[in-house]
Amino acid sequence: MKKNRHRKHAFVLLILYLVLLTYYLFFAETLGRTPDSHAEYSYNLVLFKEIRRFIVHRELLGYKAVLLNLIGNIVAFMPFGFILPEVWDQLNKWHIITIQGFLFSLGIEIAQLTAHVGSFDVDDLLLNTIGVLIGYIMFVVAKGVWYSYNGENWK
Repeated sequence: MKKNRHRKHAFVLLILYLVLLTYYLFFAETLGRTPDSHAEYSYNLVLFKEIRRFIVHRELLGYKAVLLNLIGNIVAFMPFGFILPEVWDQLNKWHIITIQGFLFSLGIEIAQLTAHVGSFDVDDLLLNTIGVLIGYIMFVVAKGVWYSYNGENWK
């Protein structure tokens, strides 16, 4: 009974998270996310190319842009790794969550490329997947603390 209630709340949070993520990745004008049918396809297939560019040129690009790109890509995907294992029990292993997060991020990158909103970037795939893994680790720690505090067995 209690588990079903937690699962329902987690499902609502997952939907809310996906709606907000969609907005910020595709429609947020403050992030330059407006579809432009005349924009060229933009992509990066060289791992660490954009990460290195943001670090090397941090003063020229501005620290806000650097933090938004590097840390933002990690933080934006942490809820995916935190919420998903609570919604679906089958996704409670780190490697399964990591693969699911990678595939989810890949889908978003492809959608951005085809919609001419943002760009396809393998560095974003890496940072997003790291965010999913960190979110999952936070889930495991939080769940362990919860069960320890309440004197319950985990599974």
